[in-house]
Amino acid sequence: MEYTIAICDDSDVDRRSIGGMVRRWAEASGVGMRLDEFPSAESFLFEYAQNQDYDILLLDVEMRELSGIELAKRVRAQRGRAEIVFITSHFEFIAEGYEVDALHYLVKPVSEVKLSEVLDRAAARLAVEPPSVVISLDGGTVKLPEADILYVESFAHYIEIHTRADVYRLKESITAFGERLSGDFFRTHRSYLVNLKAVERISRTGVTLTGGTEIPLARGKYDGVNRAFIERN
Repeated sequence: MEYTIAICDDSDVDRRSIGGMVRRWAEASGVGMRLDEFPSAESFLFEYAQNQDYDILLLDVEMRELSGIELAKRVRAQRGRAEIVFITSHFEFIAEGYEVDALHYLVKPVSEVKLSEVLDRAAARLAVEPPSVVISLDGGTVKLPEADILYVESFAHYIEIHTRADVYRLKESITAFGERLSGDFFRTHRSYLVNLKAVERISRTGVTLTGGTEIPLARGKYDGVNRAFIERN
């Protein structure tokens, strides 16, 4: 397993100290890791706009300008599902962490034993995290939970991924993209992949999804999609 971890703390001393602890945890746990360190919430958000593929965020609460709490709210507003750990010198901020589903609070000076325990918990939660797929766009990368994808439509040289909130367009074949998804998706037509978890009704000619969108069903696919739907629901 490999994790992408970010530390955001405006104290150079604390950032280096926590970074050393994280590296020792990864080595002791035998996991791969990429660790990015940021001296401010703003510098993190600049990177996050290009790359949202973070698994664990270690955020100092009391930073200048934008706090760790506000930073976490912005991450959640962009549907970021990283495990968030707050690092603070004061207990009064703890209640605010519930709004962003924070995993834990660590109090400075951070105990290496406590941090390792929290990272173990984050890794355990990530191990059972619902499947997702990372897509590359002009502006960077986006990690899409499969549960958010309704269907994928293929065109001449690109595909469109229709989610519950957005539509993403990228240059990739529908066959190649389908191979990156779990068995929750079914190819109803040469130009369509549907999320079986979003199917509400199946007819001989089409599949109706949550929200009312109807996707064409190719001849000969009726029995197959019914069987797959039963197995996945």
